Amino acid sequence: MTVVVSTLFCSLDGVAEIDPAWHFPYFDDAMGAAVGEDYADTDVLLLGRVTYDSFAGAWPDRETAGGPDSGFAKDLGDMRKVVATRGDSDLGWRNTQPTGDPLGTVRSLREESGVEKVLVAGSLSIVRQLLAAGELDELRLLVHPVAADTGERIFDGSVGLRPLELKRADVLPTGVLRLIYSPSELPGTAAYDDVTEHVPQA
Repeated sequence: MTVVVSTLFCSLDGVAEIDPAWHFPYFDDAMGAAVGEDYADTDVLLLGRVTYDSFAGAWPDRETAGGPDSGFAKDLGDMRKVVATRGDSDLGWRNTQPTGDPLGTVRSLREESGVEKVLVAGSLSIVRQLLAAGELDELRLLVHPVAADTGERIFDGSVGLRPLELKRADVLPTGVLRLIYSPSELPGTAAYDDVTEHVPQA
């Protein structure tokens, strides 16, 4: 069975548009290990065009440079990548193909033999589409203990009510929370009159 996973860095106030000023001070070995776990065993990397351009503008050069991050850069280059874009021209990075229909592509990948894990890195618009369509199996967040105040947030009003179940929670040494959620249902139906017995007593 194919699992579709989203991995996002975000601030405490839900901003997932990374600002180096608040992101990199929290990046340590523990966060690197968490990122490595998210990417492990990925068969297809699904990216929005903005995220792809950011990746393609950095990782091929890092692979060539042969620095300490070149191994991860090579893994990204070797990985099959699908990019949500309106164009169909060559995207310039090996093992990359365009799609104009990310939702349809995900549904097709679920039927494709040998595809067990699809990872959506960043790419907020795709994450929202998948959540709204019920096509996201895991939402993985690395929540930094900082209020970013500005930047694009994970939820922008387009997803609707989406209950989630917390499957795993880890506290990293820097105070970053690693949270893994899966889609769920509300625990029931209730109004205030149904919960008065739980209100703290004087």
